[in-house]
Amino acid sequence: MKDVLAQLDAWSLQARPAAVATVIATHGSAPRPIGAKMAVDARGQIAGAVSGGCVEGSVVELATQVLAGAGAQVARFGIADDEAWAVGLPCGGLIDVHVAPWDADPAGLPARFAQLARADARAALVTVVSDEDRSRAAEGRRLLVLPDGAVEGNLEDEPALAAAARAAALDLVWDERSELRSHDGAGLFVDVVAPAPRLILFGAVPVAQALCALARVAGWRPFVVDPRARFATPERIPDAERIVVAWPKEAVVELGGLDRATAVAALTHDPKIDDVALELALRSGAGVVGAMGSRGATAERRERLRHRGLSEAQIDRIAAPVGLDLGGTTDAETAISIMGELVALRNGRAGGRLSAATGTIHARPLAAAPA
Repeated sequence: MKDVLAQLDAWSLQARPAAVATVIATHGSAPRPIGAKMAVDARGQIAGAVSGGCVEGSVVELATQVLAGAGAQVARFGIADDEAWAVGLPCGGLIDVHVAPWDADPAGLPARFAQLARADARAALVTVVSDEDRSRAAEGRRLLVLPDGAVEGNLEDEPALAAAARAAALDLVWDERSELRSHDGAGLFVDVVAPAPRLILFGAVPVAQALCALARVAGWRPFVVDPRARFATPERIPDAERIVVAWPKEAVVELGGLDRATAVAALTHDPKIDDVALELALRSGAGVVGAMGSRGATAERRERLRHRGLSEAQIDRIAAPVGLDLGGTTDAETAISIMGELVALRNGRAGGRLSAATGTIHARPLAAAPA
């Protein structure tokens, strides 16, 4: 959504009608993920993309028909062997694209969803993109679902469909992925927006500086916590979004708590800081938890955490020693190793070599919510 918002806003100010094409499903390899969008105005100008450029022309034609009054459409684009240089995907996959007029009405759900995306908030907009039961006339109707379960929309006369849409949204909004679901013959596309993931580093140590820089490049928001004021300075760690000079418990409160979209890494090797930070992370439900330290230090830490009342299952969630086995020695190489594992864990992957992996490269089930 965020990829096309600025252009949609500009067209709305100029009173230029527009349509939005959204990838609602992929089959096999696909160049763009589910939820990818392309906006098209009445003059054929575009913003965003739904593929690597191979089907955009056909999507523009479809959007032109939609803007001419044809109504929302769902089209499948793919490739056969004899179509390699015709309209299709050179990667050999299939994509389903939903194209609908853009509703710029500030009171409408798309505009409300766009407002939440601009504010870097978390929400899901569920659209009925197909409905086999024509007596319901539900196609095109929407439900906006917030993380706390609050809803807005026009499915109130279809309580079963509304309940399914809400359940699907709450299932996906913390997974931060969009998906096409089905219920009783209706296709429900759940479109999710979410803020950039947070990375909270406990310890203003040298590797934290490199980690913050890498996190920024990866689109994460890095924060550093350390009660030692002489180390926790913007001069030492300029890429941190924020540095909190406080003990872990107070810092977590100041940062608004920990949630499934937050990764935590304990870096100090000091039990007074690391053990408390890890206990807070494991008890509060942080999505990914890691800790630096030798194998011996890791074993000793596990014993201390047991004495703090944490279960074996909770302790097993800690990636320790954190990082992929890259053989790096410098702070920058160590940071690459750590950031690599944090990304892999967040995406539910083991972090091995792609050349040795099987299955789809880009599909990512987010790491399961902690118990």
